[in-house]
Order: sequence, then structure tokens, then C-alpha cells
Amino acid sequence: MIGLTLGGYFFRRYASIAAWNFFGIGLLIFIVTFAEVSSRSAGLPGYTPQWAFSLAALQTPIILLQAIPFIGLIAAMATLISLNRKYELVVARAAGVSAWQFLTPIAFGSFVFGVIAVAALNPLAANGFAQAQLVEAEVRGAKSTTNSEAEQWLKQRTGNEETIIGSTSVLSGGQTLIRPTFFRIDADGRIYERLDAERAFLRDGFWELQDVSRRRGTAAAERIATLQIETNLQPEFVGEQLARPEATSIYALPGKIEVARSFGLKANAFATHFHSLVVLPLLLVAMTLIAATVSMRFTRMGQSATVILGGILAGFLLYVVSVLVKAFGSAGVVPPVVAAWTPVVVAMFYGVTFLLYKEDG
Repeated sequence: MIGLTLGGYFFRRYASIAAWNFFGIGLLIFIVTFAEVSSRSAGLPGYTPQWAFSLAALQTPIILLQAIPFIGLIAAMATLISLNRKYELVVARAAGVSAWQFLTPIAFGSFVFGVIAVAALNPLAANGFAQAQLVEAEVRGAKSTTNSEAEQWLKQRTGNEETIIGSTSVLSGGQTLIRPTFFRIDADGRIYERLDAERAFLRDGFWELQDVSRRRGTAAAERIATLQIETNLQPEFVGEQLARPEATSIYALPGKIEVARSFGLKANAFATHFHSLVVLPLLLVAMTLIAATVSMRFTRMGQSATVILGGILAGFLLYVVSVLVKAFGSAGVVPPVVAAWTPVVVAMFYGVTFLLYKEDG
């Protein structure tokens, strides 16, 4: 059995390498995001370098959260390769320590890393993502009142009238729309009114539109400070149809899913996102096992490039499969639990089987 001293040493080595990779990749993501935002938005009237800096800072956590599996994979590979290079794994094996024993503290470290990412980074990423939508919409609103390429749409029916609603972004769980567009359709199926607003707030039984531009037929646009549109929609329905699950933290997702289902909504996208967050620590453990399959054998100088490439390709394949199956779960093709857990379980079985074959024959 591996001792606490040796196990703690392996754990600290993994934690140190994972922390440096986390901050290094986070800084790289921030720099790339800042450059991308600056090049994409420099021509807007409301653009300033400070605005681009703040927007990049708000978007960095959500991108960093998506990169956590790769950070865990790289950290595990770097830990095992460095231990091999310094002959520490060779000495541990000679002392009778099996691969399962010295992998345990590294796998435990990856699990703790995943728990911290879900518990701390996810709420920060969700809040930053929601705020980034608002910040970007405000500056882009200086150029145009609508952005049809970014808009999402839903339909409501009240009496004999239908209203098609589009919005560039949704905040407060579906209660606030940024730069929404309302197309009002009469009983004959003809659009008789278009409303473009800066904000729309979902109240009890009506939409409250602010700073509205109303167009009827060929008449000139009319400016209205505040306008109310009758509705029977609930915030949970609007959020399910328009809001992105990434804008909701893991702590708020269960309640949101439960309320949405009480209104007869499936909430597949939110349920799939919730289960993908829950399984993230085990995904990092699976990444550690994949790293072990290519990094534990002692290698001479010049062989590590092939080893690293093989591990990265295997981890990338697992990530692509996870994203693909998650898309199926969000679309309702497969149950959310199956979509989130199946790739991780398969990857862990693969890693365990490979190590059993190599280590135990």
C-alpha cells in the first residue's frame, strides 16, 4: 500500500502542475478573447479598449470551464512524464508500488480539480456569461437596433392574435430580453405591427417594452417610451426557449429544471448541461486514466512528443464524443443522463481495461 508521504507527494505534484496549467491557459484564453473582441468590435461607435477588456474578462471563465478536461489531461500527462523523467516512478515500481497505487493520488487530485471547477468556476462562468451578453448587446445596439443573425425566436398566442418574439440575448432566467423584436399577427395571418425595443421585461400577464420603435404598414416609425403587450408566457418557458443553459449556474439548474417541467416543458438542454457538470470530476478521472495509458512507461529523450500527441488525440476524441452526445441529449434524442454519463463511463472502462492488460496481464 502506498504511504501517505509518497501519495501526498504525487498529489502535490499533480496539483502544482494543474494550477500552473490552469492559470497559464486562462491567461492565454483572455489574451485571445481580447484580441478577437477588439478586432470584431473596433468599428462600433460605443467601442473602447476598456469595454473590450471587461468583455474579455467576462467571457474568459466560460471558455476556461470548457477547457477544463484538456487542462486535466495535460496536467496528468505532464505529471506522469515528469515523474518518469526523474526516475521516480521507476524507483516506486522497484519498491513494490503498483501502477494503481501511484495513480490513486493523481486520480484523486483530478477529481478534486473537477469538484472545484464545478463548485467555484461554474457559478463565476455563468454570471460572467450572462453579464457579457448584456455588455455586448449595449455596445452593438449603438450600431443597429436588430441583429437577426444572433436572434432567437419564439411564438405566443393570446386570443385570436399571435406574436413572434425575437431577442439577441436573454437575462434573469427569461424575464429580460435585450433589444427584442415583436411581430404582431392578426387573425388573418398578416403582420400588422412591428415593435423594436431596447428592453422587454416579462411581468405578470404582460410584456413591458421600453424605448420602443413601432411600425404599422408603410407609416413612419413611431417612438414610444413604454408599451405593454399581453402575454400568457412564463419566465421558465421563455428561458427554456431562448436562454442558453451556460448562463445558469449548477446551483440554480435543478430548480429551473423542476419548474420548467411543472409547466410541461422537457428542459432537455438544461438537464443535459446539469448532468454534464455533475459528471465533470469523473470526466477528469477518465482523462487521467487515458493519460496513464500513454505516459506511465519509461521513455528516453525524444520519445515524449509521440507519447504526448497520442494522449492529446485520445483526450480530444473523448471530448468530441462527449460534445456530440451532449448535443443529442439537448435535442431530446437520448435521455440527458445517458448523454452526459455514457462517454465518461466508456472512457473509464477503456482506461481501466488497458491498464489491467498492461500492468496485471
